[in-house]
This record gives sequence, C-alpha cells and structure tokens, in this order.
Amino acid sequence: MKSAMQRNPKPLLGFEEEYQSCLHEYAAGGGELALGRAYELGRRALTERKSLMEIASLHHHAVLGLLRGVPGEVRQTELLRASAEFLAECLSPYEMAQRGFQDAMNTLRQMNETLEEEIKRIAYAVHDEAGQLLVAVHLALAEVEPELPEPQRAKCTQIKELLTEVEKHLRRYSHELRPTILDDLGWVPAIRFLADGVSKRANLSIHIDASASERLPSTIETTLYRIVQEALTNAVKHAKASNVWIHAWKENLVLCCSIKDNGGGFDANRTDAVRRRKGLGLIAMRERVSAIGGTLRIQSSLGNGTELSIRIPLEGEHANPNRPRG
Repeated sequence: MKSAMQRNPKPLLGFEEEYQSCLHEYAAGGGELALGRAYELGRRALTERKSLMEIASLHHHAVLGLLRGVPGEVRQTELLRASAEFLAECLSPYEMAQRGFQDAMNTLRQMNETLEEEIKRIAYAVHDEAGQLLVAVHLALAEVEPELPEPQRAKCTQIKELLTEVEKHLRRYSHELRPTILDDLGWVPAIRFLADGVSKRANLSIHIDASASERLPSTIETTLYRIVQEALTNAVKHAKASNVWIHAWKENLVLCCSIKDNGGGFDANRTDAVRRRKGLGLIAMRERVSAIGGTLRIQSSLGNGTELSIRIPLEGEHANPNRPRG
C-alpha cells in the first residue's frame, strides 16, 4: 500500500482550483484552519507573482460560484461576509510585503540623504580647506623665492604652475561632487554646468532641452542630477558615445526625463547583460528613482545606443514654480 501511494502521489491543485476549494471550505464553517489556508494561498500567490487584479478576478468568479443556487438573502449575506474575510486573509501577505517595501524605500531614502550630506562635507573640505592650504603654500613660496638663486627661482615658478593645476582639478572635483549651483539655482542649471565640463574634457556633444525647469524638492533635484551625472560617465567611459541628448518635460503632474546616447549600447532584454553592467550604476539609478516614488526604464540594443527614461510623480505643491523654497 505504501509503495502504491508513492507511485501515485496526490496531484497538486492549480491555484484557481485550490482557492475555490479553500473558500468553499471556509464558507461551510471551516474555521481558523481554513482561514490559515487562505494566508498560505496569499504567500503562494506572491511567490507565483500573481497581481492583485488577478486575485480579485479569481475571487469574484469563486464567489459567484459559491452563491449560485444558494437560497435566502440571509444565507447569501453570510457567505459574502465569509468570502470577504477569506479574501482579506489571503491578501495579508501582500500588505506585509508592501509595508516591508515601504520601510526599505524609507531606509534607502534616508541613506541617500545621509550620503549627500557626507558628499557636501567632502566637497567643502576639497574646495575650501584644501584651497586654503594651497594658498598657504603659494604664500610660503612667494616669501622664499626672492632669496633663491635664479635656477631655483625657475623651479619655484614650475612648482607654482603645478599648484595652480592642482587648484583647478580640486575646484572641478568639488563642483562635480556637489555643485553649489544645484542648491542655489536648481537641477537644470546644475546639469548644464556639468554637461559643459564633461563636453570640454571628453569631446562629447551634449544637447539639453529642458522645458520643465522649475524648482523641485531637494531630494528630486539631487536624484535627477546624480542620474544625469552617472549617465554621462557611462556615455564617455563605456558607451564611447559622441552625442548625448537630455530632454526634460512635464506631463500633468509627472516629471519626465530622457537621457539618450549614440554609443555602443547593449542587449537590454538579456537579464545577464544588465547584471554584468552593475558597474555602470544601472542598479543604483533604479534604486535612487524608486526611493522617491519614480520609475526608470532602460532601452538599449547593440550598436544603437542607450536611452534612460525617468518618470517621477509630483505632488501639487511641487508643480508650482513660484512656491517659496524652504
């Protein structure tokens, strides 16, 4: 008998059949045990990536089957109440997953804000503190230079020229780390400033068309700046592009931004190809956009460049260009 059972295991029910079976069991007075099966069904639905619309449709058909042929308004009301309880228990794993997702997004948002504060501190140290040290070196050289023989004076001149180059690089690094223009004037002037520097250094033509240029909350402006910064870095280092187009506009209360290059591209439909490009910052871009409630779509194919499409919902107050900056 035991061997026969092993040869003929009980077939697993499909999700729809099991849902209907468990719902009928609970409606017939199955109690907490049947309700527990509703929770397990919810976990299974999450694992199988079923949408809430799919579950709602399935529940609707199951309830219609449950009520079919049931006489009496009182009995139908009882069945409807039981089916509502069953559905609520089935959806509870979705609710917990949503809460977990929101907690993760809040944590990610806080991490990004902390990171930006640290970047501000480093940019200040690079620009101001290191700059002050270089000024002190210039002054020290100016004091000793008159007392030196002519050959050593020529060496001092070379050292001062090198120090001037160091100052230029430090100033550029500090501005690209966290440009003051981002806080003072907003993300569009900041990306224009960034694009100008990248264009000169990398011989890259960058075209910017931004009809949506009003001020936005700091977190959104910083996110947009960082994504454009990362996209330009990718276009230069990895895609070997010669042109980049940045387009920003608004559709009702949604901010849209497109960053497109004419570089080598990659097969965006292959998951392994995207995974191999973790170093390109694609995952970090997605996380930054998700943390502020937006979406990032990547379109690319070999030899046809890459386009990043960003959509960020804006609250009503964020859409007012004349609102005070607090």
